[in-house]
Amino acid sequence: MTERDLLEQFVATFAKLDDLSSSRELDPFAWELRVDEPDEDGRIEWRPAKTTTDYELLDPLYAKLPARFPPLYEGLVLSYRWAQVYLPSFSLLANPPGPDLSFLLKEITRDKGLWESLAPSGYIQFGRGPDMDYDPVCFDIKSRTKRKDYRIVKIDHEEILCNYRVKVVAELAPSFEQLVRQTIESARTLPTK
Repeated sequence: MTERDLLEQFVATFAKLDDLSSSRELDPFAWELRVDEPDEDGRIEWRPAKTTTDYELLDPLYAKLPARFPPLYEGLVLSYRWAQVYLPSFSLLANPPGPDLSFLLKEITRDKGLWESLAPSGYIQFGRGPDMDYDPVCFDIKSRTKRKDYRIVKIDHEEILCNYRVKVVAELAPSFEQLVRQTIESARTLPTK
């Protein structure tokens, strides 16, 4: 299976694993990706948007991040725009629509208290725990493999914010590619809507 096929399957799971609905107030990025008019409650359905982004637009991000993204995540970022997605084992931070990737950088660095502890400790946040879990889900950049991928870990946000310590509470997958494959498998086991 090619990287492109894997990414298409992964993005296809978003609609199966998350209801992909929101309101303008709750998620302005979802509003920009809406596929219909708001219902009587002001809620809309949204879908990820396939796009082509120049590779050079990663340079401003990499100038501020402690390491490069794994190749598969890089491909995802360059090929799609999405609002926050709730998946079974984690929530994927948004890669909002825009002319460049500056909104993605803002999502990664949004919580300054977490960012200022995670980056120097060798972690890049790209998600959160599932549902309402605020724990950052990160690339562990100290674990880079020959395939330039990283172990995926969940970090206790309260340890950072209350005790100024970075504490890994779980390994979600040995690599981002494996996390993507696990997510695809989770979607396969669900009944069709």
